[in-house]
Amino acid sequence: MNSQTLREARKYEDIYEKLIKEEDRPAFHLTPRVGWMNDPNGFCYHEGKYHMFYQYHPYTAEWGPMHWGHAVSDDLLHWEFLPAALAPDEYYDKDGCFSGSAITLEDGRHLLIYTGVMNREVENGLRRDFQVQCVAIGDGIDYVKYDQNPVMTSDLIPEGSSPYDFRDPKICRKSDGTYRCYVGNRPEDGSGQILLFKSEDALHWEFEKVFASNRNRYGKMWECPDFFALDGKGVLLVSPQDMLPEGFEYHNGNGTVCVIGDYDDASDTFTEECNQAIDYGIDFYAPQTVLSPDGRRIMIGWMQNWDTTGFHDIHEPWYGQMSIPRELSVRDGRLYQKPIRELDGLRTHKTEYKNVALGEESGTAANPLTLYGISGRRIDMELKLRPLDHDKIYHRFIVSVAQNADCHTDIGFRPQESIVKIDRKFSGSRRAIIHQRRAKVASTDGCLNMRIIMDRFSVEIFLEDGREVMTAKIFTEQEAEGISFWSDGKVLMDVVKYDLIG
Repeated sequence: MNSQTLREARKYEDIYEKLIKEEDRPAFHLTPRVGWMNDPNGFCYHEGKYHMFYQYHPYTAEWGPMHWGHAVSDDLLHWEFLPAALAPDEYYDKDGCFSGSAITLEDGRHLLIYTGVMNREVENGLRRDFQVQCVAIGDGIDYVKYDQNPVMTSDLIPEGSSPYDFRDPKICRKSDGTYRCYVGNRPEDGSGQILLFKSEDALHWEFEKVFASNRNRYGKMWECPDFFALDGKGVLLVSPQDMLPEGFEYHNGNGTVCVIGDYDDASDTFTEECNQAIDYGIDFYAPQTVLSPDGRRIMIGWMQNWDTTGFHDIHEPWYGQMSIPRELSVRDGRLYQKPIRELDGLRTHKTEYKNVALGEESGTAANPLTLYGISGRRIDMELKLRPLDHDKIYHRFIVSVAQNADCHTDIGFRPQESIVKIDRKFSGSRRAIIHQRRAKVASTDGCLNMRIIMDRFSVEIFLEDGREVMTAKIFTEQEAEGISFWSDGKVLMDVVKYDLIG
């Protein structure tokens, strides 16, 4: 039987969801049913549908006592809201049901594993949030918390590890039917580590090893771990807090890291080889992946930056959205990301131009070029750039999107520096929030491919076939649909644009 706390949340979301107009949400990005959303949780495929749970505070558009929201989809683009799955209603999670994951058990039941938070007094009146791992089992709609919760406590973790930073379990099942769980934690040195636990039944767990150690290299606490094998490599995704930038990597402070290396499945041993940011834009955190029925590894992240969450009206009906789902691959020691192929099914009204010349009479900073049919706020647009003269490469190319007389968001390419930059300072924001991010690309000859996906309140840029990705929310009113191009040197551009019908 559902608790009073959960029943109240479900009643609230059922009433207030009806007040949000369809056109006030993105067309094909998941938002909360109502209220606040952050990290994706429990991303899985269960009984013929994709399930996405998420960190959720239904009552206001601000972070609060964490629930789990719930939605399902056939294609990861069109979502149906289901009732909230979890609420903070037990002693071990009374201060929040934090992030976690989900798996289908052998008997067909659906298991959620999550972090319960309980605030307790420790000494001299000081209070701390203790974090434990908990389980709930259900039928895909209703879930019952395990009567032996919590299933992992600080009694299991290595000596000196923090009981206050012990969260975000990611569960998986091995080929022999046993279970593994990766959990974020802090060791004595104050940085991050990923702990590995094992179980025969997903209910009774024992500590196996420290799976990966930060050793104060990439920020502090490592949140939201995910680990999987892909293209012959092991891939570890984590979201560190308080990172320092390294060249063009890790500029978001609270950001993302992908570590790629060798993985021995028999001994659960991961050996690091290389690392990179997952997303080089402004708004991307806490990604989680699922293996699709046809074998694709698909990732979704929270399309937000923690440092800008305070710059919105908490009385808005909803806040927070997920990224477009991305198909992952590993090539030459890098993580590549592409929009899921299902997005192609939303394409309509194709408009195409080839060999468009920029940087001469038109397509200059003083006279940007607009093209008939190239506009919109729900679009999929592919650009191919190349210099007209390879011996005299241009210095800068700009495509401006979401443009009107007052607003625009710029995506710029400086080929002689191999830099792509997104700049949203004129996107309609009235606060001095984070406006710019840069990515280093491999191109050195002035040639570049980019794919731009827009959906009402966001822009996602896939560079060089997905070698780098840049994600940002934009604040511009929906009537700003203009797109223009310019260069300070001679450029040839091919452009293909589709409208996306949700």
